[in-house]
Amino acid sequence: AGGEGSLKPEQCQGACDVRCSATSHKSECQFFCNYCCQKCLCVPSGTYGHKEECPCYNNLKTQEGKP
Repeated sequence: AGGEGSLKPEQCQGACDVRCSATSHKSECQFFCNYCCQKCLCVPSGTYGHKEECPCYNNLKTQEGKP
């Protein structure tokens, strides 16, 4: 976890495992976390919040314009 570009692509899965460890929606969390990590090379720290650490992750929206 850390700022944009702080991870290598191969580190995304481990960072997302931590990020998604507390959710009941693990598959959705893993999918979107890994998608964002591959694009931004960062994952916010902890299991919730801290999205300001990774603006790219925070600013990604769905096709419907939702976070």
